[in-house]
Amino acid sequence: MAHRTVGHPAGLPDDPHAKVAAPAPACPVEITLAALNGRWTTLVVRELLRGDRSYSELRVALPTLSDKVLSERLAQLGEAGVVERDRRPGWPPRVRYALTPRGHRLGPVLQALWDWGAEEPT
Repeated sequence: MAHRTVGHPAGLPDDPHAKVAAPAPACPVEITLAALNGRWTTLVVRELLRGDRSYSELRVALPTLSDKVLSERLAQLGEAGVVERDRRPGWPPRVRYALTPRGHRLGPVLQALWDWGAEEPT
């Protein structure tokens, strides 16, 4: 079986979603960009790529991030299937945030974005 991009310019898959004339919510690129949308989102994902964290640990790792925005980003990432919230029994109840398998697959995506941004424009 040939690779999906054989016969196509690099980065352009042989997929009907790649042939649209306007952005569409079902486009895989749009889905990824929506999941990473918003300031601080990539930094929250970065911290969770290092391992599961409590809300407090995320606040320490990102000290200038407001509680409101952190809560919004965690909710957004949860809705996108990137982060899962694990509430553990006890008093006080403890909550840990962790990347889902889908969330872990964003690691190479963030690395590619970093690499591209670090290149000097030609």
